[in-house]
Amino acid sequence: MTIEFRADPYPANGAMNDLWRQAWGATELRDFAPVLTRSLAHVGAYAEERLIGFVNVAWDGGVHAFILDTCVHPDFRRQGIGVRLVREAARLARGRGAHWLHVDFEAHLEKFYRECGFEPTKAGLIRLRP
Repeated sequence: MTIEFRADPYPANGAMNDLWRQAWGATELRDFAPVLTRSLAHVGAYAEERLIGFVNVAWDGGVHAFILDTCVHPDFRRQGIGVRLVREAARLARGRGAHWLHVDFEAHLEKFYRECGFEPTKAGLIRLRP
């Protein structure tokens, strides 16, 4: 099966919510339009017309961009789709004027993000909501 990577596909909420349910275990339905319309870029991975992977690139309106929500449907993991999503997101961000691409991740994802080309840095975090 061929996987197609699409820049800024603006997936329907149904497709996004289905992917979120499978990839993250999310149970709450969301409206993704407000997030995607403010993004610098986003990339969808499709198996035929089915959304099976996604990554969002948020930004500060200047030179800093941020990888968010990288996910791949469990049936399609361990095939390099996540790495390709992030690399395509980086290419788009660079082409749209970003100088820096940031990502925050849990320790068990360090190998994945290193494979995507990220180097470790120190950062800080404040939890605003429980």
